[in-house]
Amino acid sequence: MPTCFITQPIAEKAVDFLRNQGVEIRFASSMTMDAVIAEVGSSEAVITRDLGFSAEALSAAPALRVVACHGSGTNRIAVDAAKARNVTVTRAPGTNSRSVAELTIGLMLAVARRVGEADRAVRANDWAFRYRAGGIELYGKTLGLVGFGAIAREVARIAANGFGMKVLAWSPSVPAGVFAEHVVTPVSDIPTLLGASDVISLHRPAERPGDASPVITEETIGSLRPGSILLNSSRGAAVDHQALLSAITSGRLAGAGLDVLQQEPPRSDDPLLQCERIVFSPHIGAATEEALLRTAMMCAHQVIDVFSGRIPPHAL
Repeated sequence: MPTCFITQPIAEKAVDFLRNQGVEIRFASSMTMDAVIAEVGSSEAVITRDLGFSAEALSAAPALRVVACHGSGTNRIAVDAAKARNVTVTRAPGTNSRSVAELTIGLMLAVARRVGEADRAVRANDWAFRYRAGGIELYGKTLGLVGFGAIAREVARIAANGFGMKVLAWSPSVPAGVFAEHVVTPVSDIPTLLGASDVISLHRPAERPGDASPVITEETIGSLRPGSILLNSSRGAAVDHQALLSAITSGRLAGAGLDVLQQEPPRSDDPLLQCERIVFSPHIGAATEEALLRTAMMCAHQVIDVFSGRIPPHAL
């Protein structure tokens, strides 16, 4: 009976599916890489979420045949080391696109209407906040997308159809026909996009070549349209935190909505946490019941593909 080691909780229906296929399931005792390294043992398959799977973990699993990433980004998996061992690495693209897009829109609304601050004001009996809230109406504003994959396309559709926003995007690898299909205007470079947008939303995955450096830096904030909004539901490394604080303090940014951070969870003394104009969520873009089930089932099917001698449809 082959064994699948699961680093973090996944949808129970996917676990039941694997068991019904004759796979033994083992779970990590804690959601840490140290536990994974100590416990993965003779497992032939691994399903991992944002914890990833390190080169050390790979070395600790001599029988491993497949690492299934519970999501689309494989930057926390030692892909090169897996390739050297002929271990298949799979991903689950598209399963959570709608959910991440909906959270992105939620963050946009929360920042534009200062929902977090308004909530705190009511709880503090500060009803006068309504006279100084100064919210931003989104209708007719311009949304700029950095990247135009599946999530960004959903964001574009909701923003255009639901809010009447004009949508621009920078994504040099996307064919012109895709932009035309979604009624989105392509832009040739990031500074132009930043300067033309009232809301900027980041959607570039971390495994793309050249994506190690941030999109938002002390240099690029000079291109921002004054009073604009920044959203990040892609990767924490895309935003330099000091540059973000500088942009909000100077008024270049009215605020930001962040579902991802450079360090997760952040340090308790992280200066970002003291900024009221930032709305946070703890990397929950894909955390809906529907998306989690779709993603887990795709991982489970790809594990079975490998066990059955088939090449999974989303193997790297």
